[in-house]
Amino acid sequence: MEVRLPDIGDYKNVPVVEFLVKPGDVVAVEDPLMTVESDKATMEIPAPFAGTVREFAVSIGTRVSQGALLLTIDATAPATAPAALAPETSKPEAAPAAPPVKAEPPAQVQASPAPAPAPAPVSSGPAVAMETSAGAHATPSVRAFARELGVDLGTVKPSGAKGRILREDVTAHIKERLAGGSSVQVSGSGIGAGLPAWPAVDYEKFGPVERQPLSRIQKISGGNLTRNWLTIPHVTNFDKADVTGLEEFRKELNAANKDAKVTMVAFLIKASALALKAYPRFNASLDGEELVLKNYVHVGFAADTPKGLMVPVIRDCDRKGVLEIATEMRALADKARGGGLSAADMQGGCFSVSSLGGIGGAGFTPIINAPEVAILGAGRSAMEAIWDGKAFQPKLIMPVSLSWDHRVIDGVAAARFLGHIAALLGDFRRAIV
Repeated sequence: MEVRLPDIGDYKNVPVVEFLVKPGDVVAVEDPLMTVESDKATMEIPAPFAGTVREFAVSIGTRVSQGALLLTIDATAPATAPAALAPETSKPEAAPAAPPVKAEPPAQVQASPAPAPAPAPVSSGPAVAMETSAGAHATPSVRAFARELGVDLGTVKPSGAKGRILREDVTAHIKERLAGGSSVQVSGSGIGAGLPAWPAVDYEKFGPVERQPLSRIQKISGGNLTRNWLTIPHVTNFDKADVTGLEEFRKELNAANKDAKVTMVAFLIKASALALKAYPRFNASLDGEELVLKNYVHVGFAADTPKGLMVPVIRDCDRKGVLEIATEMRALADKARGGGLSAADMQGGCFSVSSLGGIGGAGFTPIINAPEVAILGAGRSAMEAIWDGKAFQPKLIMPVSLSWDHRVIDGVAAARFLGHIAALLGDFRRAIV
């Protein structure tokens, strides 16, 4: 019998992120079969009837909507059939626990370097979560995430059903290692964190406290930011841009276009796009020992949401005007705050812009959003007295900063790039030349 995606609300084209069973497994009614992930939640799809899993009609990463065929199950006539088979399926778990002496060979295999080729079977069966010789039970997406962070899944404590390792388990494992002072080896970095133990504090000892769980976005971004900070050799340049004329022009645009609210970030995005065209090495990504130079210019911008920071991406910014960029930016920001951003809305970025102009601050060091190689930061503009050679003149000055990857970019190029952006902001007529 066919199992199709049931009604899961207003979500469409959600990706399949994990299989919870495999062909041949016996399932009961309401047993979880697979997991799909929307922008707001991760949902398990239950079995509508009991039986034996026959084959999957989708694979990890396939996007599905209501009514899509997921898999087929050979249904059993009596509803109690799966329960009757339960003792048999539990025997393999009980068997290894009975003879403790025989449990030693698997432990030796786990400690031996021989199982290194274990990831190979994953590619032959990407649709099903694999259990390696090290005992790790995880989906391909979780394995890929662990490989990015250089985490051995055999050392991660699982929290999922049937001993599955979840993405959150990998993130929690890293935090635990950092808190315990253990050296966390980051993939490709060649260095260990080697940080001291996290202070163990009894906060209640000093007064009443309240604990709040991190949002899913904060958990994911926390792991990514830690990886980026540990693996990328960050350097930050600081400069100032005279935006006196640009601010007047921005106000004129808003007065003439009631439907479009143009913020200074739209100009920052446009200036960044033009700078990327002028300095293509900043529009690149490291891929092993090669540098991938991109012939497109997609710029992401940091959007503050109730659940955490998100970075939507505006495509082809070099070919769009400021009004069009401002309109897209506003639409994407609204989607982000409403929890409606899709994965595609946040993919493909070449460069990122983070602005605290609406909040305050004279400067900061933004963390590079890998696999990008640079990110622009902007603080709040303020009036300053600037000497023009004859007298001091009141000018609106915006502090800007550029964090860059020293593996790809050198200091001279970074200074020129940031100076180019500052010059564009100082006289935006350069943007049409």
